Amino acid sequence: MKKSSAFIMVVPGLVILAVCLFLPLLKVLVPTFNMGDYPFSAYLDFFKDGYYLKIFLRTVKVAVITTAVCMAAGVPTSYFISRCGKKWRGILLSVSIFPMMTNSVIRSFAWINILGSNGIVNKFLMAAGFVDKPVKLLYTDFAIIIGSVYLFLPLMIVTVAGIMENIGDDMMEAAVSLGADRLKAFMKVVFPMSLPGIIVGGILVFTGTLTAYTTPQLLGGNKNMVLATFIYQRAMSVGDWNGAAVISLIMIVVTLAVIKGFNALAARLDRRGGSHA
Repeated sequence: MKKSSAFIMVVPGLVILAVCLFLPLLKVLVPTFNMGDYPFSAYLDFFKDGYYLKIFLRTVKVAVITTAVCMAAGVPTSYFISRCGKKWRGILLSVSIFPMMTNSVIRSFAWINILGSNGIVNKFLMAAGFVDKPVKLLYTDFAIIIGSVYLFLPLMIVTVAGIMENIGDDMMEAAVSLGADRLKAFMKVVFPMSLPGIIVGGILVFTGTLTAYTTPQLLGGNKNMVLATFIYQRAMSVGDWNGAAVISLIMIVVTLAVIKGFNALAARLDRRGGSHA
């Protein structure tokens, strides 16, 4: 296909993105650049405010922990699924993505019933004699992380499993025949070849957790706000649309920085793998 023909096919998509995404964003964000006494002072004031900074750090912390947990749980699960037969592979993948088939509000209310003062976890702890009174699990950062892992772990599993399916068993067998045990063979052979899927899954989980609203709102409450719930409060409760726009741009910048960081890490690991080869 000629480059001119390919460009013509891309033009409608670019026009839709410009009209429906970029122009509305610019209309909302441009006024924030001249708020205050000097350009970009609104963004500097955001990081100078201890309350705002606390919400920002909580959001990043929740996203990082959620991503790490999803990677730690998703990679072994994906490997197990990728080594099953086609029939069981389809069944296990269906079970893995089942949480994504239910509404996020319903999922969050289910976790409220599990983590609440009269929930399943506290009833078990009290019945087993571990605690004398209910432990505060709901409306904490822990609850947000649990709900986020439950929400985004399927993305990690599906993404990584798709990569691992293409890695033949003969490579593992070759590594084992050369003296490596199964764990070392996995870390030296399968894990490096799965890094593209792991990195893409990490980006999806991190950005999804960073921008999620429903789960943090229902499981974290108003005392454990994250940036997404803070945006809603500023825009809908306080009516401070410019302040909400400032937070939105900060979220966009953080997301783009994380994507760039993941891509740089992938390139570095790829170069290291090539030099070792």
